[in-house]
Amino acid sequence: MPIHKEGFRVLLIALVVFGAICALIWYFIGNVALYIALLLAAPFYIFMLRFFRNPKRIATISNESVLSPCDGTIVVIEEVDEPEFLKERCIQVSIFMSVWNVHINWYPIMGEVVYHKYHPGKFLVAWEPKSSTLNERTSIAVKRPDGVQILFRQIAGYLARRVVCYARKGSKTEQGEEMGFIKFGSRVDLFLPLNSTIKVDIGQKVKGTQTTIAVIPQK
Repeated sequence: MPIHKEGFRVLLIALVVFGAICALIWYFIGNVALYIALLLAAPFYIFMLRFFRNPKRIATISNESVLSPCDGTIVVIEEVDEPEFLKERCIQVSIFMSVWNVHINWYPIMGEVVYHKYHPGKFLVAWEPKSSTLNERTSIAVKRPDGVQILFRQIAGYLARRVVCYARKGSKTEQGEEMGFIKFGSRVDLFLPLNSTIKVDIGQKVKGTQTTIAVIPQK
């Protein structure tokens, strides 16, 4: 499977570090210690290769559907006030991404990026409710051609220390187009209009670009 571009530098550095450590072990201790070091390092490097995998997916385009922006598990479905941009009552749907999930993020709807803001913050565990407002995060709002707006947030977790976002205000988006990447365990929050019909349940596993999170009627 192809490796995502965000993993190239990390994987190269890890390979150099592992190689240097193994060389030092072989030089100072010997072959047996080298074999042990290789047995310990190989599974970790394979895990990193798997983490940065880049599956090729084809989204089923739908004007009214909100596709999942990531792989993971639904951990929150509730009505909340969204004070940052939408400034109205919304339905929040949150998806927790474990280290075993693909960590690419995709645009859930087509339209135009009308808001983009990075927030520095803490690194609470991603399933902690306070992580939505306290953790490092990036907020993006997209407006559909019919005027419907949704907001979604990439949220760093306890292990995730870098949120990568390709969105820029004013740019056009395609449903299922790659939007960013979060490194090592994280969460994505969606804020949807109250007239949305939610198509997922708490605890459900979802797949980015493939699972329909909600349906929002056109205006």
